[in-house]
Amino acid sequence: MQGADGSAEYEVTIDGEKKNIKPEQVSSMILTKMRETSEAHTKTSPIRDAVITVPAYFNDSQREATKQAG
Repeated sequence: MQGADGSAEYEVTIDGEKKNIKPEQVSSMILTKMRETSEAHTKTSPIRDAVITVPAYFNDSQREATKQAG
């Protein structure tokens, strides 16, 4: 699906409610869950610094979207 600004969007159901979300939002949700899991595992709270890498084949816009998600 295409959003109002021409970017990709996906229709998902979260907690019984349908929403349109962008790939950057999905990435942000994944990174948030990873942080929560890391904090629970290491019993360190809060984790403020992390290194996030992207595949070498990502283009500039994909790298920027990953930065925004982080």
